[in-house]
Amino acid sequence: MTQTPRHPRRILLSLLTAGGLVVGGVVSAEPDGFPSPDLFSIYDAEVGARADALAGPPPITDAGAAAIAQVAGTATLDGHGHVHNDPTTKNALSRSGEATAAPDRTTPAERAASRARVAAQRTQREPRLVGVPLRSARKRVPEDVYAMAGGCYSLGGQPLTFQATGLGRYLLYAPDRTFLAASASGTGGAVWAASPSPDADWTVRRTGRGSFTFTLADGRALRTTGGAFATGSAEPFAVRRTTGCAPFPEVETNVSGRPFGGVTGYQEVRGWVDPHVHGQTHEFLGGRVICSPPFHRYGAPAALVDCPDHQLADGRGAALEDVLAGKAPGSGHDPVGWPTFSYWPNPHSLTHQQVYYKWLERSWRAGLRIHTSLLTENHVLCTVYPLKKNSCDDRDSVRLQAADMRAMQDYIDAQYGGPGRGWYRIVTDPFEAREVINAGKLAVVMGMETSVPLGCNVQLGRPTCTEEQMLAELAEMRKLGVSQMELTNKFDNAFTGVAGDAGSTGTLTNSANFLSTGSFLRMQTCPSTYAPGTEDRLQSPNLGDLGSPPQGTPDQDAIFGAIWKLFGDLGVQPAPIYPRGPHCNQLGLSPLGQKLLSAMIDQKILFDPDHMSVAGRNAALDYMEQQQAAGRPVGVVSSHSWSTPDAYPRIYRLGGFVAPYAGDSTGFVEKWRQHLGWTDERFYFGFGFGSDMNGFGAQGDPRGADAPAPVTYPFTGLNGVTVSRQRSGERVFDINRDGVAHYGMYADWVEDVQHVAGADGAALGADLSRGAEAYLQTWERAWGIAPDSCRNPGLRKSVRAFTRAADEGLRAKALMQRVGQPWQRLGQEFTYCARKPGTKRVLMTVELSRAGKVVGVRRG
Repeated sequence: MTQTPRHPRRILLSLLTAGGLVVGGVVSAEPDGFPSPDLFSIYDAEVGARADALAGPPPITDAGAAAIAQVAGTATLDGHGHVHNDPTTKNALSRSGEATAAPDRTTPAERAASRARVAAQRTQREPRLVGVPLRSARKRVPEDVYAMAGGCYSLGGQPLTFQATGLGRYLLYAPDRTFLAASASGTGGAVWAASPSPDADWTVRRTGRGSFTFTLADGRALRTTGGAFATGSAEPFAVRRTTGCAPFPEVETNVSGRPFGGVTGYQEVRGWVDPHVHGQTHEFLGGRVICSPPFHRYGAPAALVDCPDHQLADGRGAALEDVLAGKAPGSGHDPVGWPTFSYWPNPHSLTHQQVYYKWLERSWRAGLRIHTSLLTENHVLCTVYPLKKNSCDDRDSVRLQAADMRAMQDYIDAQYGGPGRGWYRIVTDPFEAREVINAGKLAVVMGMETSVPLGCNVQLGRPTCTEEQMLAELAEMRKLGVSQMELTNKFDNAFTGVAGDAGSTGTLTNSANFLSTGSFLRMQTCPSTYAPGTEDRLQSPNLGDLGSPPQGTPDQDAIFGAIWKLFGDLGVQPAPIYPRGPHCNQLGLSPLGQKLLSAMIDQKILFDPDHMSVAGRNAALDYMEQQQAAGRPVGVVSSHSWSTPDAYPRIYRLGGFVAPYAGDSTGFVEKWRQHLGWTDERFYFGFGFGSDMNGFGAQGDPRGADAPAPVTYPFTGLNGVTVSRQRSGERVFDINRDGVAHYGMYADWVEDVQHVAGADGAALGADLSRGAEAYLQTWERAWGIAPDSCRNPGLRKSVRAFTRAADEGLRAKALMQRVGQPWQRLGQEFTYCARKPGTKRVLMTVELSRAGKVVGVRRG
């Protein structure tokens, strides 16, 4: 497969050199040592500073002014083109910039009918939920090598905490907070070490009932000599439960009560859904941008540490963090993570890990049940960034992140008692996901969001892959577990044009698009037939910036003058002067892109149209509508508000699922109210939120403890669990004061949005709790299951035909393949609608066994 030519990469090295000089100047500005008192430390101080900034100069919304401010260091945009001191983008109905002003094309009557339908759905009988144990009961004598995880056991007369580092591997943690380790001298001794290491990481093997050996990776094994621990040949040890151990230092969930599941594995589910998270982006952009991984075999003290470059120069080495957080490069921050967390995580600290597995566990225990972790890469930004340890090839990065997801699943399994026993379950179809959720666990969907998916770039208008290569790559992704996919992220590619970015970010991503594809974005004035707001991002320079009549380009000269002053040796010509806005990328869905959509239908992969150009997305939705009309199953999910508002009603009409970008709780409530007017009567409705966490998406800011109706702790999560303030080491987080500082705070954010909604809070909470079911039903339809016959009268069979089709002994999945989705799935009963002469709607109930097999059919 043809790779991106080397020339652009050489050009980018020039940019890298210039950037390195800037970073180097910042790094050398302060001597080593303890952080200075003027560094940002406590996040409360940053909240105050940000509030003061917002109360001062007005937000920068003009593209040209924003670009100038960006170069001057007085405003910052994240990787999605947001001006951070302008909260309107984060909380907009669409993150596609100017499209946020689009009028709602539905009529008042249509919106009223839609809201009434959703309200009626909320009155239907709820599925019965039950508490599920966090793990199996711990026995006095461990039954296998996995059972000791997290427990207190005696070993050679010593009480030790068995802290799992992997499946069947443990740190042995003493009450004095030391670790049993082999002597580093190699003399056959054993020591009590102050910190974990490979010399303290023991693999356990069972030799008999309650008898185990302990061996290191280098072959040394634990034994006793003269009543003391030593190493040498393996000696079996009796392991028994005891007391007196010290808890291993770890992030807390601060959620009490059992997780909820269903009374059967096939019933309707409840729970929140986040279809846009970046769980493994510590590996992307070369693996040195997002500080710390989402788990570490030695736990939070080893995982939650700052980047090495952040720790340089008295905490002032993090130039990228400073810019993304809206501070001047060199401002610096307290780099200490665990256990103080005085600066990070916080909603605007975008280079620090925010989806640590224990934070994710908190949100799962409070109610999250579907979590799409997106494999992602951007080869241009990866090449530019000076620090890296991984390949910049999109495909290599995707494979690495997929392997990391599997490793994370194994690690969590190890904490909960063995293979398959953890709460983090990667699923590849909606039927497996339903079983996982009803078992009380988190269904983790593997998604993909890259700029060059499947290695299919475009160079000077020609794709760099063939259809056969594309199909082979897609098949590999499906085998890896990818079940949800976007066609692009930042650049045009062989499948579609991109929406682009605005302001100075747009200028830079347009140049990067040139480096990636050999062409600038093909922006033209949108067709007059497009409704207002149906547009891509406004590019600069354009004739609309020049005045009327045009008077030259002073503002744009300032923008490009500053950029080329820094990076003048790039050898890249400035982007063309575009016509007046609104702008639409002329590159839409390519023939190869249409073939990819067809292959995704065949592979049952959910299609996410976010980030596509208007032309590309419209053509893609046109194609999906045509395929649906022809009888092919389709599944569409818009995951984080990167589609224009005209697309959302179309997605609902396709039976799709929409989750707006979460953002601030205040903005999210307004998005929900808007979406209530767009639903389709033929489909079940539930709502989700796309956090975009770890994807350079700024998170929800705190409303303040003195805001109306603040969250009070403890509060009640889904199915009655109790949620208290979250503690990480020495830091305690409060949504009113800290906002969505990390992923665990989405438990609190969901509570906060209901407070913001006021009298509508219960309705919003119900729609969020129904989100997991709505997502699963969209996914089921992508697998060929017909919509339910109660909401779709044209699909009703006669009573006789329905009864014949619902054969005794059929499993739930096979039943749905014959008669479609149930209208309701409560416990061991599925409810459908049939017809008979003179009666258009006859309720039919299918009774199933606990194993999910049909045992009978009755009317009513």
